[in-house]
Order: sequence, then C-alpha cells, then structure tokens
Amino acid sequence: MTNSRARETTEAIERLYISMRHLFYRGFFKPAGVSGETIRNLLKIINPEIYGSMNIASKLELNGLMYVLDRLPEGIEECAFIHLTSDEGFDKGSFEPIVPKKRRRNCYRIDEHQMNIEVLLGRSEIYDILTHLTFLFIEADKIRNLAFIQEENWKPTRAFKIIEEVVKGEKKFSRKEKEVALIHLSSLIGRTFDETLMAYNTFGDDDNPDRLFKIIYNLGKVSLEDAKQAREREIHFSSILRERVGHHYFGEKWANKVKEVLFDNDLHMRPLHIISANMHSVKNVLYANNALKKKQHHDIDYKLYEDISNKKDLRDKVLKYALEEGMIYIDDKSGSNIDVQIIDLSKTDLKNTPFSDSKFGGDDVVLVFDYAFGEQAFEVMDELLRPFDHKGEIYMMKVKSVSIMGKAGILAGGKGDIMIPTSHIFEGTADNYPFENALSLDDFEDDELQAFEGSMITVLGTSLQNRDILSYFMNTSWKAIGLEMEGAHYQKAIQVASKIRHHITPDLFVCYAYYASDNPLETGSTLSSGGLGLTGVKPTYLITVRILDKILNGNRKAINNA
Repeated sequence: MTNSRARETTEAIERLYISMRHLFYRGFFKPAGVSGETIRNLLKIINPEIYGSMNIASKLELNGLMYVLDRLPEGIEECAFIHLTSDEGFDKGSFEPIVPKKRRRNCYRIDEHQMNIEVLLGRSEIYDILTHLTFLFIEADKIRNLAFIQEENWKPTRAFKIIEEVVKGEKKFSRKEKEVALIHLSSLIGRTFDETLMAYNTFGDDDNPDRLFKIIYNLGKVSLEDAKQAREREIHFSSILRERVGHHYFGEKWANKVKEVLFDNDLHMRPLHIISANMHSVKNVLYANNALKKKQHHDIDYKLYEDISNKKDLRDKVLKYALEEGMIYIDDKSGSNIDVQIIDLSKTDLKNTPFSDSKFGGDDVVLVFDYAFGEQAFEVMDELLRPFDHKGEIYMMKVKSVSIMGKAGILAGGKGDIMIPTSHIFEGTADNYPFENALSLDDFEDDELQAFEGSMITVLGTSLQNRDILSYFMNTSWKAIGLEMEGAHYQKAIQVASKIRHHITPDLFVCYAYYASDNPLETGSTLSSGGLGLTGVKPTYLITVRILDKILNGNRKAINNA
C-alpha cells in the first residue's frame, strides 16, 4: 500500500512541476481557473507533511499558514494580483521593499491589489513560491466556504461579521470581548480555543496584535471577490523573468565579482578550498577566541558560540577583528543573495584555535559562500569553477577541495543530528551522484550527537515532501538517511567541471555534511513546527571544525578535539 501511494505521489510531484513550468512559460494563470485547479488538485494528492490539515475542508492549517506567510511578503493575503518578476528596477522608484521574515527576496506592494515578488534564485524559487501560493489559495477558499453562505448569495456568517469588526478597528474591544471574538474565530476555522489563542499570540506582535484576524478576514474576502468574479485572482510572470531564468544571469555576475576580488588581492593563483555554509561558523572558529580574548581549550567551546549567536555586540567584535586580520567580505550586490568571505590561511594565526596542533604551513585560501537555494546551487558552483578571463588572459581555478555544509530533513534521527551522505539521489529524475566523501562516521564517533551515513535525496522542494515517499526511500534498498535541496546540484557542477570540462583538477576532495533541521516523518518535528534555535549550534560548529581539519591536515583522519 505504501509503495503504491509513493508511486502515486511521485507521479503527482512530476506532473505538478511540469504544469508549473508550462504556466511559467505561458506567462500567467488564474488560481480559480482550470490551470489553477489542476495545480491545486495535484498538491492535494501529494498532501505534504508540512501543510498538515490542508485536505480537511472544515479545518484551517495554522502551522502551515505561519510557515508560508513567513516566506511570503507581508500583506500578500490582501492581494488578488501577484506578479513574479526579475530584478527590474523597482528599487529605483518610491516603492518600499518588503522582505519576508524567512526568505531573502525583495517584494513590492504596487497598489491595493497587486504584490510584486522578485525572483532571483532560479526555478527552485519559482516552484517554492507557487507551491506556497497554491496552499494559501486552498486555505483562502476554505475560509470563504466556512465564512459565507453560498445559497444566500454569499451572506457572511455571524462569526465572520465579528471578525470583520475586529479587523476594521472602529470599536475598541475589551479583553473579554476579544476572547469572545477568538471563540467565534476558532469555531469558524475548526480549531480549539487554545489552538486559536496560541496562533493569535504567534502571528501577532505589539505593533499588530490582531494580525491573525486580519489574515483570515483578507484571505476570505479576496477569495469571495474571485468567486463572485468581482476581482479574479491572477498570477503573472514577467517577460524579463522568463528571459533570464535558466541562463545563469545572476550566477555569472556573482562568480565574476568573486574572481575579481581574488585577482585584485593576488589570491587567484593560490590553492583554493570552497565551502558552502553559513556566514558565521568558519569565521568564529578561526577568529573568535582572539577577538574576544578567550583561550582555546581542548574541547570545542560550544558555549562561546552560543553566546556569539545570542549577542550582537560579540558578533560585531568578531567580524571587526576578522576584517582587521585580513578576512575579505563580499556583500553580494549581484542579485544572487549570496555573500562571500575570503580567508588567506597564510595570514591566519591558528595557535588559539581548535587547530593549535596543526602543522599547516601553506598559503591556501578558504572561500566561504552563503547558502544557495535549490537549482541555484548548480548555477553558482558551475560559474565559480569556470576559468577566469581577466583582460584576455585565462586563469584556471586551483580548487583543492569543495565542502558543503547545510541543514536538511532527517529520516532516521531527530533535530540536531548529523548526516554524512555517500551519494545524492535526485528526486523525480534518473540522475544519481555517488561520490567519495572525505568525511565519514569515524570523524564523529566520539561525540554525543548521533551521526548517520548513507544516501540522501535531493528534493525538488521541501514543501512537497510526503510521508509515503520518504518512508519508501528510507525503508527500501535506497536506505536514504535524509533530504535536502542542493546536494545533487552541487555535485553535478563539480563533476562537470572536474571530469568533463576539465575546468579544475579531478584530484580535489569533497566534504558533505548536514545537520537535521527537522524530521518530516515525525508529527511535531516538520519544518512548520519551528526552527532549531540553539540546538543547531553544536552540529554546526562540530561539522565546521571537521571540515577545516580536513583542509588544514590534508584530508587525514580528524583530530579528536570534540
């Protein structure tokens, strides 16, 4: 039964992406039209874990709604017209950019009814946005059907009238009256009072305490206008966006800037170690002790890294010190949203770091760049590994290693655990990427955290993952340990550059390691249940130290300093 359901879901995911790609090149679609209905039905078949009770018509999915709205611009629930654009100069006008809480993208409220969303990260970002919007439309139509009586010309229910009173703010509600309104709201959305109260506190803040009421009201109102054909919802893709997607427009600009900085600092002919990670852990491991006048102990000082994560003044001190000691920071302006740090190891004092016993004496350079998003990983890595043309002279990149550290969903463990992939299985395709990982379970065997080794699935989108598919990959001979969005894209670029196009030496070593941000097979542990918080500090820094150790000690077995 599970395998049958997995096949059905896999087919639905493939059809969903084909449909989305078709609509993208067509240029527009209506969520309530035939095309929109097709996408909606496919998403319902997939029934992603992250969207919880999406398929229950009488119950609103609150965790999924919070997850989606954190990744879409504030106010999108009020808009019937959503335009996906490239970087087309909206910042040159008087429009104030709206940046979603948990996605680095500029959005612009054009007028009362239209929201423009800049898409700079390629197809994965388009699929991500469309999936979230489809979920939003499903929930909006639920609200409409629960809040209005169609047989009576869409007459609003008593509960919706009370919600409207709260939203309009013409009357000041006492605490008791607000609780009564919350009871009516909970009845409308099919949730218990305590669930609704918790969501009210989670969605709202001091500046906008009634945000949950406003979201429910506006989603229902826009959906009603569409149903009555007073204002039909539409999604548009700009012609500039359609021209640029798939052509490495932003990735090429990004990579050229990075190579120019390497050249300008006479680092372009040095041995290079590339790390895709965050913008704090490598810097903190190499500079934090000296910056904050701390002494390195035998163990990794996780408490120090937690303090830095919590305190901006400490972060500022470490950054200031690192820049003074020669670290180069590239604040990305290419549109790729990927910042870069360049560290010349010949100028880096390792005595007060976890590598004080290292015999390293080379002039290698470490290039750390921020997380990519899905298919964007291939674009930026492919462009970065290409030979550099400077004033008519071609320079080959002297890459010695590529390391990928990131967050991923785990199938065999829990939040904070570590995954060491031996291959990447590209979901929905016949492309699989086995490789020799310089990291292994032996590098983590003495540590408190659980570590798992095996295949990992590179998924088309985290928001589409379904329990049956994931169980199939975990329990069959695939023996997958987790899922993420970039691994196969990175490995494809590395293999193309090293083994096919010969842009870099085939002798480089690779380090892949992920720490678990969620377990999509466990209720309450999906991405919509919340972030890792400080739970992520230990695996992040443990993996960072292990990667740096491979770089500094020539890919030998890791020193035991954890």
